[in-house]
Order: sequence, then C-alpha cells, then structure tokens
Amino acid sequence: MCGIVGGVAQRNVVPILIEGLKRLEYRGYDSAGLAVIKDQEIYRKRELGKVKGLEQLVNADPIPGFIGIAHTRWATHGKPSVANAHPHVSRQTIAVVHNGIIENHEQLRETQLQGGYEFTSETDTEVVVHQIHHALATTDSLLNAVKETIKKLEGAYALGVISTQDPDTLIACRKGSPLVIGVGFGEYFIASDVAALLPVTQRFIFLEDGDIAAITINSLVIYDKDDQIANRPIKSSQLTADSVDKGEYRHYMLKEIYEQPFALSQTLEGRFINGRLQENSFGHNAAEIFDNIKAVQILACGTSYHAGLVARYWFEDLARVPCSIEVASEFRYRNPVLSPDTLIVTISQSGETADTLAALQEAKKIGAKYSLAICNVPESSLVRESDLVLMTRAGPEIGVASTKAFTTQLATLMLLVIAVGRRFQLREDIERKITSELFSLPGKIEKVLHLDNEIEELSKQFAEKQHALFLGRGTHYPIAMEGALKLKEISYIHAEAYPAGELKHGPLALIDSDMPVITVAPNNSLLEKLKSNMQEVSARGGQLIVFMDETLQAVSDSNVQIVKVPQVENEISPIVYTIPLQLLSYHVAVIRGTDVDQPRNLAKSVTVE
Repeated sequence: MCGIVGGVAQRNVVPILIEGLKRLEYRGYDSAGLAVIKDQEIYRKRELGKVKGLEQLVNADPIPGFIGIAHTRWATHGKPSVANAHPHVSRQTIAVVHNGIIENHEQLRETQLQGGYEFTSETDTEVVVHQIHHALATTDSLLNAVKETIKKLEGAYALGVISTQDPDTLIACRKGSPLVIGVGFGEYFIASDVAALLPVTQRFIFLEDGDIAAITINSLVIYDKDDQIANRPIKSSQLTADSVDKGEYRHYMLKEIYEQPFALSQTLEGRFINGRLQENSFGHNAAEIFDNIKAVQILACGTSYHAGLVARYWFEDLARVPCSIEVASEFRYRNPVLSPDTLIVTISQSGETADTLAALQEAKKIGAKYSLAICNVPESSLVRESDLVLMTRAGPEIGVASTKAFTTQLATLMLLVIAVGRRFQLREDIERKITSELFSLPGKIEKVLHLDNEIEELSKQFAEKQHALFLGRGTHYPIAMEGALKLKEISYIHAEAYPAGELKHGPLALIDSDMPVITVAPNNSLLEKLKSNMQEVSARGGQLIVFMDETLQAVSDSNVQIVKVPQVENEISPIVYTIPLQLLSYHVAVIRGTDVDQPRNLAKSVTVE
C-alpha cells in the first residue's frame, strides 16, 4: 500500500522522485522520504505527513543526486512518524524502501540485535536494510547481498536498494507487491505504479513475482526466482501524464465521477459484433471454459465485494446460475468446499489486492480448475494468475474512494452474466434487451450527473450529522452498502446499510430526527415493500432522503425529501443509482472539510494483508 519510486540517470533524479511520490500518494500519505548517493555518501530526508512537506524540506536544503530512492508510507508496523518513515539506512552504507510486510521481522530483529545492530524505528522494514548490510560483508556486490537477504525474508515485499559500496547500482525486487521499471534514454526508474513515471517515460517492464533487477545507467539485468537471467518485454503505456491530473476539477473523486459515461463506453467498446457479445473478449478459450462450469464463486474485497453482491442477484435471477460470493480475506482462512466445475471470479481494481490474490491461490489449491479476473490493470498479478480476464478499462483512478472502477466492474460483470447465462436459462430476447440497456448507460449517467447541484444543496444538512442509515432491497441493497461505504470513507460519518426488510428486526431502534435515512427506490417489483419500510421510518420521526424513479408519484410527507432519478430499466438500475450516492458522499465530505481524495487511515491499493 506504500509507494516506491527510484531512479538512476545522468541528471538530478530528486525532482523526478518528488513528482513520482506525488502521483503515488493515493497508496499512502502518512510520511514521505528520499535518499540519494552523492560523493560516496547517503543523503536522506524524511518528513511526517504528505509529500508536500518533504518537497518543502528538499527545496529549503537541496540534495541533488544521480541515483536515489523515495517512498510514501501507509503505516502498518509502527505509528506515522519521521523515525518510521522510509528510506531506512544501515550504518550509512545501505538505504532501502519497502512496500509489503516482513512476517518474520521479530526473529530477524532479535538476531540482528545480538549482532550489534541498533534499531531506530518500529518498522519491519529496518530488519531488511540491516540484513543486506550484514550480507554485504560476505558477498562481492550489492546484488548478491540482496539475493542472500531475500532468502531469509518471509512475507511480501517490493524493494528498492542503494549502497555507497556499489554507488552506481539500483537494485529492485518484488514478491507479492507490484513493482515496474521505467525505461528511458540512458536512464532507468522504478515505481509501484506506472502513473508515477509517466512524466519521464511511457515504456515499462513489469517485474514478475520473484524477480530481482540490477540497474545502472548503462545496463539492466533481471534475474527470475530461480536466479536465471530473464528477458521481460518492454511495453508501451497508452496513458499520458495528463491522464492522472485533476484538470479543471477540485478533486480527483469528482473528476472520476464525471468520467463514468466515457469509462463505461470504453468498457463496452469492441466487445460486441452486430449487437452480440463476443466471448473471445474473455480469452481465446473462454467458450470452452464456460461450457464446462456449473456454478460461480466470486471473491473480492471492499467496493469490489459490493459489485460481486449485485452480480450474484444477476447470475441467479437472470440466468439461473448458482452463484456464491465471499469476502476474500474470509475465504482464504476458512476451509471452503468447491466443486471443480466452479468458475472462480476475482474482482480487483488494482489486481494486486493481497487478500483477493491469496484467495484465488487458495481456490486453486483446493481444486478449482477455472478462474476469471475482472480488473483495471492489465499487467497485474491477478490478471497473470487467471485463466480468463475481462479488463474494466476504467482508466486511472486516483481517488481512494472508488467510483468509476465500481460502475465499470458492474458493467463487466453483466457481460459475464450474459456469456455464462447463455449456457443456462438466459433467454435470447432478454440478452438482447440487456445489451441494449448497457449501451444506453453512458447517456443515462450523463442525465443523472445533472442532479449534481440538487444533491450538493441536499448534502448541507449532513454538516453536523454523526450517523446515517442506508436502505435498499434486491440488487439495490448492495448499492446501499456501497453508498454507506462511500459516506464513511470520505466524510467520516458513521454509516450503515441494511436490507429494508430488516428494519423491524433491530435497526428501527436507531431511528430518530437526527438519523438521516437514505433510501434507494427504483421502480421495480420490490417498490411496494420498500414503501412500507419507508413508512415505518417516517412514522417514527426519521428524516428520509429518497432517490426515486422520476415516473413515481412523490411521497407527500414533511420529513421526506425526494430526489428524482431519470427512468432506467431494472437490469441496469444498480449502476445508475450508484451515481447520486457518490455525489452525495462527495459533497458531504467537502462541506465537512475532510480530505476527499486521501481520507485518513486509508490507501488505494491494499497490497498487504
């Protein structure tokens, strides 16, 4: 979840490291630091808080260098502090930046203390830098010292390492955490994400699990997990530096909300011929795999889990396909039973979500033969480990609170429902209807975005609220869950979601005039049941805010506020009704003065357990 940047060049790399960290702050922003080698010495600067503080520190006392590493931290081991900030240094000889968790750090720390090493932080990372220093005494190069060190590490890591004893070499390695190499002209860079390096290159090498790279200005040699020289291809990114800028928007989140019509059109682009979904969009052998499956098991975390919950309704209601869904971190630690003809569907924006990746690996261990990843990052670990893949094509999403990644995941899951449902009970006329609805989505969402000003005005009443309740039924219960998650993530209001039918089984006790109740009310078969639930709230003085289909008659009650949502067909309504809830949470956060794009304690890409 932390962000790594490094570089070796014939120019000062410090401005590149700082800019790279700014572009990686979505991965962590508890502290930031950098280290460079100059005149055979390591110069290091670290600062608590965001990268801006580090930048001010460097501007006040510049430290130019042609080789360096930098890091923005999301705290795991040890509180946010300057002492715990990376890079960590051992005896002014080795500097290391690290993303991941070293699970055996306590044992290594005990051994190193006995060997005379002093610890200045509470982090697990510091054992890595001391271990490399120890290994360097008995090896002939920094590369071999790192190779010896990682044999002793248990857990996940991406590392960037520099040393005064090998001052022209940058070592990079990864196991379980992403790391890419940016290829320039007479220079190389490393980063946790291509977004960090777009201002300097669009050519990238994606390291595979177990890879170690030795990098100088003139050479790049990559060794695989078996210590054999590996030839990893250079790939060109279609992203530009501007594509990860805020542009005219105040926050990334608002920009990404407004990008959803285009993102959804990209999700659908090229996957249909004459209005019919092409199954080779999932992979060349997709038809063969789909022919053999009898059930679907979805594994995901957070927002992606909510997308999977919606898909479960779709699979079973539209196609009559047995479908289960589980939070990935729970699945991997219980003793699940899987039929071998189950399709494992993993959902992750980054494709590096540690729990989801581990859950896929666990499913394979217990006999799952078929897997499919729904993801936004083509070269990610989840994509490489899956038999089939369908990319969401959402484009870069920088805001920690997911918006366009979620709606494109939903659209992609509906494509999967169509492909699998053909083998079950999805009728051809229903397939044609759903396809038509999917292509109407960008236009529908454009109309919903016109509600922005109305929702902004509505959000003012949340300025002093501390709690909120979200209600939905059927496919809109997961949408209510997603709405509650968004509100709590960025406004810090405690929010919970319930199936509306559960009100009388406990949550009704919470209802009073200080508890806003946000209800998702599309025009579907559950509407009358939902109206009864709303009356239960209203009768007890609760303040209802209802996002309702514009064709429905408004409820005439003084404590009910209605926001009319453009009419939409039932199958795709969960995707459309997500948008006003995103706008609500955004405007509430702005009014409350919280950090919309970088909410406290959270990071975008959860690459640690």
